[in-house]
Amino acid sequence: MKKILIAASLIAASAASASAADLAARPYTKAPPMMAAIYDWSGFYIGANGGWGSSRDRRTFDTLTANLGSYDATGGVAGGQIGYRWQAGTWVFGLEAQGDWADLRGRTANLFVPDNTIRSKMDAFGLFTGQVGYAWSNVLWYVKGGAAVANDKYQGITNLTGLAFDRVNQTRWGGVVGTGLEFGFAPSWSVAVEYDHIFMGSGSVSFLSTPAQLFDRTDSIKQNVDMGTVRVNYRWGGPVIAKY
Repeated sequence: MKKILIAASLIAASAASASAADLAARPYTKAPPMMAAIYDWSGFYIGANGGWGSSRDRRTFDTLTANLGSYDATGGVAGGQIGYRWQAGTWVFGLEAQGDWADLRGRTANLFVPDNTIRSKMDAFGLFTGQVGYAWSNVLWYVKGGAAVANDKYQGITNLTGLAFDRVNQTRWGGVVGTGLEFGFAPSWSVAVEYDHIFMGSGSVSFLSTPAQLFDRTDSIKQNVDMGTVRVNYRWGGPVIAKY
């Protein structure tokens, strides 16, 4: 009986060894490829901007077609923007509205009346534009264009007293073109530098005397504005897409 048990044990051990040897090796499984995060510019955004501008003004006395003078009105600008972008491949399209306070001031001697000075101030403007851009992941270059509106104040000053003898406030409409480079430094945040050229063309402006507020004269004023700003935007609506 003892011999039978020993023989059975040896047979079982041999069978177990054979079964283990017959098992196939564990197959090799390739690791899944890493996912690359692609920055997506789609979504609504809101932001702030600030910078510097220069308005080139040229004034002519309409009655005698006399040149009154040309000058640059310069100063700071600050405001905000809101818009929406959608991305198709590497192309980005958008719409934006921007409003800024401004302090662009300038003056020059009146060439037609030597003892007078003409001066102006742009104190606000708005831009309503469409955009087309090209994206390299989180870097976006874009161009923009559309309508512009500005609020200007014009005055004639008597040099002897330094007081205004006539003035007018005017809201002017024109166009704008611009370009910018924007960098996304976080999933929803981006910073940009932008240049814009606003062209208001020429228009007739009727001045009222001070303080009587009676018609005084009509000038033709041509205005163009160059402006550079730094912008910070916060965007919501699908900041990052994972792609194999």
